[in-house]
Amino acid sequence: MNTALRSVAFLTLGLLSTCATANEWSYEGESAPEYWGELNPDYFMCSKGMNQSPVDITAVMKTRLMPLKPRYPQSPISLSHEGYTVMANFADDNKNSVKIDGELFMLRQLHFHAPSENTVGGKHYPLEMHLVHQNAQGETTVVAVMFTTGTPNNELQKLWHEMPREADESVALTQDVDIKKLLPARTMYYRYSGSLTTPPCTEGVRWLVMKEPLSLSAEQLKTLTRVLPHENNRPVQPGHGRVIIE
Repeated sequence: MNTALRSVAFLTLGLLSTCATANEWSYEGESAPEYWGELNPDYFMCSKGMNQSPVDITAVMKTRLMPLKPRYPQSPISLSHEGYTVMANFADDNKNSVKIDGELFMLRQLHFHAPSENTVGGKHYPLEMHLVHQNAQGETTVVAVMFTTGTPNNELQKLWHEMPREADESVALTQDVDIKKLLPARTMYYRYSGSLTTPPCTEGVRWLVMKEPLSLSAEQLKTLTRVLPHENNRPVQPGHGRVIIE
């Protein structure tokens, strides 16, 4: 990945590219999620935060949320293996965006967690995709899409065809991927206030979890999980009285 793309990727996922090896986090062993807050002073929110993600979506308050209307005209330009996930990266000047609370949030990258991080009624999905957006002030909105296993997904297959196999490997995409087709036809969602699900676990993130899942084949799921060292989902975090709306 070139320097500009890697800078954006680290910013939007909350990774600190300058942290020492001893402070690096993972999903297993002594650097597993339950220890993230102890690994680096900058990660204190991972253990002290009161609005952490992911959550279990159970009791939901009914409101009048409008369907999401994203504009995703541009394909990602590269696919990178970040060690713990696979990430699709967009050009710095891409026009992909979504309007939330009257503000424009630009799509910076998308990546995957298997199994899902957020749960619905205690249920994990086999795969969750996070589309990470930022506004001009650097605030973050994550649109999350769940996947069940069944019918193959044509747009994911275009990404998987280019799949980097080793950590820190990046490849330019040779096929255009229609990001709009990686969203369900009915764009209704659950919404809550949370955090990044990776260190430094920064809060103030607007989470929009799509209600309707998409599908991928069991073999497509294996293609992803074979290149990851382990499951890459942070455990569900306490709600602390937060309200989830729909």
